[in-house]
Amino acid sequence: MTSNLEVNSSPTTPLQVPNFHHTPYYCEENIYMLCKKLCDDGLANPDSSDLFVIFISNEKKQIPLWHQKASQRAEGVILWDYHVICVQKKRNENSSSLVWDLDSSLPFPSPLGSYVSKSIRPSIQIFSEFKRFFRVVHASIFLQHFASDRRHMKDSAGNWVAEPPLHEAIVAEDGAVHNLNEYITVSPDDVVKNVEADTINVVFSEKFGVVVGENDLLGFFSLIS
Repeated sequence: MTSNLEVNSSPTTPLQVPNFHHTPYYCEENIYMLCKKLCDDGLANPDSSDLFVIFISNEKKQIPLWHQKASQRAEGVILWDYHVICVQKKRNENSSSLVWDLDSSLPFPSPLGSYVSKSIRPSIQIFSEFKRFFRVVHASIFLQHFASDRRHMKDSAGNWVAEPPLHEAIVAEDGAVHNLNEYITVSPDDVVKNVEADTINVVFSEKFGVVVGENDLLGFFSLIS
């Protein structure tokens, strides 16, 4: 994850951002490690069944988000090529959805509704090339299949654009070493036109989940019960 712009809150759980692994510009690996820690520390179901990984991207790889720590602009606005967050929503419980975003200056975690209105701001009119799409992947599937050898963070000479995490590169259970592009590549044709109960079922079975538009994100999680 890189930015196209120059680049603590009050926790609602015993954990704060510094308690989590975080390497700047490696949001996909940060969220991978966050999901594991939430499960290990008892803040999520042991099998990660209440966690969802969301890749935010678009065709141009230019997505505006607000309240991002890496920003030095008003209201924390930044233009990422893509971003990754985790949403927690327990099934069969009347609980609200929570957003875990290690790069956000908003409360950690934040209620999904608040995060959408303050960080995504779907009510703001933006040019079509900046429209954001959300690939929602069930965390239990993501943790099995995601892989990154960090090649996307090297320049043409093979030098690091940003220093990588200290832990070993993530290899999928099937032996894949790099499939990040399959998660962050999205187009309008991928977006589910009508979010309904069947859409939820797909998320719990498909390797790369489903893609929803920014106006359907809240509705999507409201259907998980």
